[in-house]
Amino acid sequence: MLKKTIPLFIILLIVAWAISCSKSPLLTSEEKNYLEKNDSIKVAVFPYYPPYQFTNDQGYMEGIFIDFLELIENKTDYNFKKVYYTDWGQVLEDAQNNKIDIILEIQRTKDKEDFLTFYPPLFESRHAIVQEKEDSTIKNLKNFGTRRLILPYKYSIVETIQKKYPTITIGYGKDELDCLQKVNTGEYDAYIGPKAIIKYLITKNNLNNVTISSELDISYSPGLAVVKQNKILQSIIKKSLNSISNKEKKIIIDNWLFNMVTPFYEKPNFWIWVTFSIVCLLLIILLINRYLNFKIKQSTKQLRIAKEKAEESDRLKTNFIQNISHEIRTPMNGIIGFSELLIKEDVTLEEQKQFAKIIVKNSKELIVIIDNILEIAKLQTEKIIIKPETIDLDVLFESIDKKYHQKAKEKNINLVVESKLSTKTDLVLIDKPKLFKILLNLIDNAIKFTNIGSIIIEYTIVDKEIIISIKDTGIGIKKVDQETIFNIFTQSEKEISKNYGGLGLGLSIAKKNADLLGGKIEVETSENQGSTFTLTLPFIAAPKTNDITLKNTFDNKEKPEKHIILIAEDGDVNFMFLKTVLSKMPEFNFVIHRAENGKKAVDICKENKQIELVFMDIKMPIMDGYEATKQIKQLNPLLPVIAQTAYSTEEDIQKAMAAGCDDFISKPIDRSLLKPIISRYIFKTT
Repeated sequence: MLKKTIPLFIILLIVAWAISCSKSPLLTSEEKNYLEKNDSIKVAVFPYYPPYQFTNDQGYMEGIFIDFLELIENKTDYNFKKVYYTDWGQVLEDAQNNKIDIILEIQRTKDKEDFLTFYPPLFESRHAIVQEKEDSTIKNLKNFGTRRLILPYKYSIVETIQKKYPTITIGYGKDELDCLQKVNTGEYDAYIGPKAIIKYLITKNNLNNVTISSELDISYSPGLAVVKQNKILQSIIKKSLNSISNKEKKIIIDNWLFNMVTPFYEKPNFWIWVTFSIVCLLLIILLINRYLNFKIKQSTKQLRIAKEKAEESDRLKTNFIQNISHEIRTPMNGIIGFSELLIKEDVTLEEQKQFAKIIVKNSKELIVIIDNILEIAKLQTEKIIIKPETIDLDVLFESIDKKYHQKAKEKNINLVVESKLSTKTDLVLIDKPKLFKILLNLIDNAIKFTNIGSIIIEYTIVDKEIIISIKDTGIGIKKVDQETIFNIFTQSEKEISKNYGGLGLGLSIAKKNADLLGGKIEVETSENQGSTFTLTLPFIAAPKTNDITLKNTFDNKEKPEKHIILIAEDGDVNFMFLKTVLSKMPEFNFVIHRAENGKKAVDICKENKQIELVFMDIKMPIMDGYEATKQIKQLNPLLPVIAQTAYSTEEDIQKAMAAGCDDFISKPIDRSLLKPIISRYIFKTT
């Protein structure tokens, strides 16, 4: 629609321009006949009103309005009869009595509209105040006070002043010159008139005692007027005046040294620029419209893509939640089911051992599932703090080898951990828990999806980078799925989930932790040919420390000495489990005290100075583990306190250490980790 409108608008402008510029007869036949029949149309002129109209030294009439009258005569091909006046009142009286037809110079006022038809002013001139030079300057008429003002009788300025300033006393003169002369002699204090007239009359008549003090916001805007009854003459004068161009008008005004400001809307350049501006504006609107259409289409496309992604994300999350339910219920079924079977009396000892192993196995699987869910939730918040520490890569991979050796052996998989380090003394500064999580998830995946063959783990340092590769001979990954395996809430296939289980979070967790450490994970894989995951991390060398690992042996002790420990635990089951595990350690002979809350733990430590070690639960009634630890450390700074809680994130560990805990062990407690921790602290106090 806009495209069609612009050309049409331009065509209309051109047509209007052509019409306005075309030549046409000025007067109709009727008007011409009127002029031919009336050879004495009278025009009232005022020969004493320079520079507008006056008689020069040679006795000829001249002035601005005389020039306009001659121009009208040329356009109408008619010579008007000039009737000379010296009394303005007589001019108005003759006009009312139809003794004259046209007044050459007059300003519109309301009282004269009853017998005259006015036409637009030919120019505009500001009025000014004239006063004696020695008198104080009059800036405006608001504060005119009791001064005496003189104005020409029945001039339009009289009506204007009376209307705007009714309190001013006005005296009357015959004309402008008479008024100026009376101010010059001191008979009156001020006169108001057109600035151009005032300057001319003061100079011409040597009125040296007066001056223009200020200009007013009142303007003198004279034009022609025709008697009301003569309609044909009114039409002739109107057409004549309308045919006067701005250029012709300007020549007349400039000829009399009177600078008239042409209204901007009457200048050709104005309309050229208006036309140009409108065309430009329409073009800009067209371009903006196109741009907005483009942006709307682009935004619509982006919204559609975002909607599809959101729907896909919702679908994946729904599937993920359903999968969580399935994955959690599977081990829980084994735990509850075989726990109920253990209660039955007819279960043999061999069956009890087998059921217990199944319960333990399923419990560990459940912990892994819960840990993965918590880990991915924490990574999604992106509020992770990196805490580098010094580690020995050889020691790290030795522990990994021990952790997975038995698991690989159960599946008849050959697990090989091989160092490609150039020296055995390389120490690395890195966030150990995050590196460990990456490796555990990658190796868990390798074992999970490998049914036969081997898993080879290699690690080395090359060009300031730690490079770790995990190569398996498992099922591999389809090409179409290789780009999505690291995405959250996805698995490569539903069939994989059915056949192998799991939530599909392992690689996502590994990838996000690798990103946090400034590294990357790459994969090379072929379906049914195995996969190789390569972890690349920045290498930051750390100075080697002289840590001494305390080794304790109890082989020569038949009866270990008694060690008094305190378990602060409000949960009966958790206390019973920990007490049972500690009681069955042959290397130690424990005397165990229990506190059901933090306050009681502090009280027991106050009363019993022989306590060598405290296991402190964090979440307890009355007083929590953090506050209890602080108070115990105030009583005995050397007493070791080990935090044991289900809150096991890095932030929880740091908070426990900040409270004064010496070590940390998470629930459910791993028996293999319990003995080294006890050995670390018990023998420091003996």
